[in-house]
Amino acid sequence: MGKLSIVIPVYNEEASILLILDRLQALELPDQLEKEIILVNDGSTDSSEEKILDFMERHPDARIHYHRHEKNAGKGAALQTGFAQASGDITIIQDADLEYDPDEYKILLKPILAGQADVVYGSRFMGGKPHRILFFWHSIGNKFLTTLSNIFTNLNLTDMETCYKMFRTELIRDIKLHEKRFGVEPEITAKFSRIPDVRIYEVGISYYGRTYQEGKKINWRDGFRAIYCIVRYNLFR
Repeated sequence: MGKLSIVIPVYNEEASILLILDRLQALELPDQLEKEIILVNDGSTDSSEEKILDFMERHPDARIHYHRHEKNAGKGAALQTGFAQASGDITIIQDADLEYDPDEYKILLKPILAGQADVVYGSRFMGGKPHRILFFWHSIGNKFLTTLSNIFTNLNLTDMETCYKMFRTELIRDIKLHEKRFGVEPEITAKFSRIPDVRIYEVGISYYGRTYQEGKKINWRDGFRAIYCIVRYNLFR
């Protein structure tokens, strides 16, 4: 029996944080895997912290580790804090919103537990899972960034920008991350691709995207930063 570490960056997610924690608390993992939840409050200015602390008080049996950044530093910074605290054999990134379904962990876990994979990406663009229809140009941008990343890494991913990245925890311990915001996605991919004999898999997942009115945070500036990161972390090691 092993353990799954679930790293959750939180920034102003008062509308969804209790819902995602309820789902994770009720989640049963295959092969009797234990789970730990690592919450990193990245300088939230809403009631996210109060809701988290209240949940922890009401669920003292839940394995939740809570960390707080005094100022908002970005998703990448929150992930670095979370990865440093992960004690599980396997780690997954989980956003604090409801765009991704934790019930699908079992899909991502399957290749790792079978001894076939070291890293598994959950793709929003493959398979027959539900996918909310939203922004055309966002999808074009995601596919462009994934293709550009693939050119440099020589991988054939369909969704480099996905939140759902699951990996053996020992791999992330050997990687030094620098990006503080959403540029961490291409940085992680570039650095995973250079690990000798690494086995990277991709599985189809569902996606329940949000509008900006519903709390979506990534913007066009992050897209340009991603291009920079793809070039930087692949060409300049």
